[in-house]
Amino acid sequence: KTPNMSADTNTSGALGAGFHTKSSRQSALQYFMRKKKGDSILENPSIPNPFPELCCSPFASVLSASLLPKATSRKKQVIKVYSEDDTSRALEVPSDITARDVCQLLILKNHYVDDHSWTLFEQLTHTGLGRAIEDHELVMEVQSNWVMEEETKLYFRKNYAKYEFFKNPLSFFPDHMISFPSETSAALSHSGILQMFLSSSTYPEIHGYLHAKEQGKKSWKKMYFLLRRSGLYFSTKGTSKEPRHLQFFCEFSNSDMYMSLTGKKTAGAPTNYGFCFKPNKSGGTRDLKQLCADDEQSRTCWMTAIRLLKYGMQLYQNYMQPYQGRSGCSPLNITPMRSISENSLVAMDFSGHRSRIIENPTEALSVAVEEGLAWRRRGCLRLNSHGSPIAMSNMAIHRSQSWFHHKISREEAQRLILQHGLVDGVFLVRDSQSNPKTFVLSLSHGLKIKHFQIVPLEDDGKLFYTLDDGHTRFTDLIQLVEFYQLNKGVLPCKLKHYCARIAL
Repeated sequence: KTPNMSADTNTSGALGAGFHTKSSRQSALQYFMRKKKGDSILENPSIPNPFPELCCSPFASVLSASLLPKATSRKKQVIKVYSEDDTSRALEVPSDITARDVCQLLILKNHYVDDHSWTLFEQLTHTGLGRAIEDHELVMEVQSNWVMEEETKLYFRKNYAKYEFFKNPLSFFPDHMISFPSETSAALSHSGILQMFLSSSTYPEIHGYLHAKEQGKKSWKKMYFLLRRSGLYFSTKGTSKEPRHLQFFCEFSNSDMYMSLTGKKTAGAPTNYGFCFKPNKSGGTRDLKQLCADDEQSRTCWMTAIRLLKYGMQLYQNYMQPYQGRSGCSPLNITPMRSISENSLVAMDFSGHRSRIIENPTEALSVAVEEGLAWRRRGCLRLNSHGSPIAMSNMAIHRSQSWFHHKISREEAQRLILQHGLVDGVFLVRDSQSNPKTFVLSLSHGLKIKHFQIVPLEDDGKLFYTLDDGHTRFTDLIQLVEFYQLNKGVLPCKLKHYCARIAL
């Protein structure tokens, strides 16, 4: 036992004070192992790993933190959006996305020009009803009000009349349909009418005759209606506005307003200018409160006033939102945003041995016109079966244009213009159904849709097109449209916005 004790003593002396027991010896061994390992690390400096993401722990995720879903991320859902040609696109969007954000997303994905007229449109196929969803509305809340019995779709299209009443309110509210408070001056300015509509204290009274469909019946009854801040009323005694003769018809906080797209066909309305109120979570057509105006001006006045009454200042904020943050820009004179590459384009002349930049604007314009004419000449040439160029008929040049609609009816053209908004200058060109050799220009002016026949005219073996019995002639429809976009001519207004069938 003595040698063993001495060995223990020597070992404990070598390890230093405090390592006398068995557990202490084990701790000392672990200490030396760690020290030896640390020395080796210090002696051999580590080489930086150029690919740390490939050398992660087998228990760690290979995805970066930015790609991993966050615990607080918004819930996403899939919506389906249709275009005019019935093509559709599925989008995965957050549950709190607004209609404006959906439009912006589709504009970016399809590389469209954002002129602040794109709109998300809700359409009920079976009942022939539709409405433009307001920019601030949540798309998921709109879809939550859909019923299984009704086939409802979301459409992406332009609506030029969405905020037109902010630019020209006088044309939307005729004098015979609007009454102001007694203390208000009869002659209000442009901005005065808007301030009164957006004011929380005063509100103009809209009044006039409307046809109302009786509940549970197929018959319609013409009555005198009044729109006030508390809701929509009708008079039980002629045009009397006394409280005892007024009966409540509808309020708007829990219902949405729709426009009739099929006119008389679906509900047997007396005119084509119908609109209705559909309660949220309604059980179908039996809950609709349907109305019908005598003309388009009356319907537009009623629907615009109800929009302003329901949403108030929110509509004005929606209208001003695209222009906020752009100093010196007015929504009345602003132009659509252009890309950086488009703004950096310059006119060039490649006719000589060296190319040059055209500094003179007049020369640049003449060169652009010459290029357009040369493009037409090249487009009018085709190769025949022997490989030689032949002149292509002028009737085929316009088919690639967005404003031309091949073989659509008069009713379909009116519906398409109505959906794009009855703003002066909205137009399209279509084939004539009554005369196969002619075309028709359908144009919106003064809240009415007018149709003008484009007649082909042959002179000295050449074919021309005219709108004014040959006084102004054009070699093709493209020239005709471009001319009337710059000049009013025989038309009531210039061509401004064309109706296009976009594809998603």
